[in-house]
Amino acid sequence: MDATASDEELMRAYVAGDARAFEVLFTRYAARVHALFARTFRSRAIADDLVQTTFMKIHAARATYRSDLPVRPWLFGIAARVRIDELRRRYRTQEIGDDALDSMPLPVEGGADAWPEANEAAERVRRAVDMLPDGQRIVVLLHRFEGMSFGEIAIALREVEGKSISEVAVRVRAFRAYDALRTTLADLDDREGRGER
Repeated sequence: MDATASDEELMRAYVAGDARAFEVLFTRYAARVHALFARTFRSRAIADDLVQTTFMKIHAARATYRSDLPVRPWLFGIAARVRIDELRRRYRTQEIGDDALDSMPLPVEGGADAWPEANEAAERVRRAVDMLPDGQRIVVLLHRFEGMSFGEIAIALREVEGKSISEVAVRVRAFRAYDALRTTLADLDDREGRGER
């Protein structure tokens, strides 16, 4: 399979049995999926494991891929589902449901050594994103960090939530999330200006 083929051509070839097409898709997306997990779990080892889990799920779900949809949101939808499953597993929230994820703090592993590129501004943004409800947090991660359109995010969230979600609903979540981020960042700046943490 030609490495310059579109994602959709690659996925169709893979569904038809071309293993090389899967390798090309993995090469294109593994680092980006890894970054999504690393932003959430702050651990490269966990992100490595979850990338493998995601691509195993993509392999298992290849027959359910709808060729009329773009691959990227479908793939990130599966990754987002893996992310939610890992959060549930870590916090044992199966018995209390999805709403509990909104108030859970994100785990931090590895300390400063795990994020040598971190600086003060990036850390403030990370803390503010971590404070968002999970439904808004995933929209920000996919929109801001993955550059996905609201339409693509709606497709991805269908995979996560198991129901149809409109582009307008994604825009509302994004608006609320970015509004909350502005407020939180201003509050963090004020507190740091007063010497609080």
